[in-house]
Amino acid sequence: MIKSHPHPDTENITVKCAVVTVSDTRTSETDKSGKLIQDLLLSAHHLIADYQIIKDEPDKIQAYIESISKNQNVDVIIFNGGTGIAPRDTTYDAIANLLEKTLPGFGEIFRFLSYQEIGSRAIASRAVAGIYQNKLIFSLPGSSNAVRLGMEKLILPEIIHLFKQMQNH
Repeated sequence: MIKSHPHPDTENITVKCAVVTVSDTRTSETDKSGKLIQDLLLSAHHLIADYQIIKDEPDKIQAYIESISKNQNVDVIIFNGGTGIAPRDTTYDAIANLLEKTLPGFGEIFRFLSYQEIGSRAIASRAVAGIYQNKLIFSLPGSSNAVRLGMEKLILPEIIHLFKQMQNH
């Protein structure tokens, strides 16, 4: 049972988002998870300001974050892919090393919700979220089920609230 929000978001704010799929094999034609993120954001009346597929290499991931952090047309970056523990899964490390503030609850709750769906395999997920250069960053596993879970249960319900919190500096 989900409790109501302590202070509901009454404003309809359009958040400008970048969607990034981290993969060595996916293309724009085969990127179901990246498309799903975009579709869910658009359905919630947010804007897709950028879409990229980046190889799972820490320097490429960090270079993208550094570059997009200077873009005033992007408020939020949502990554998918590369969050496991295989040798090529470097998304978590690349992002976590840059974050200025982390949102530990994002990964904790994501893994809890994921555990309810897939059981103990959820411990291998290194989903993470935080802030870098006044950009909100989320990183989800690459499976479409994980993306749907993270987007519908965590990101979409909180994106406006978190965006507004960042504007209060």
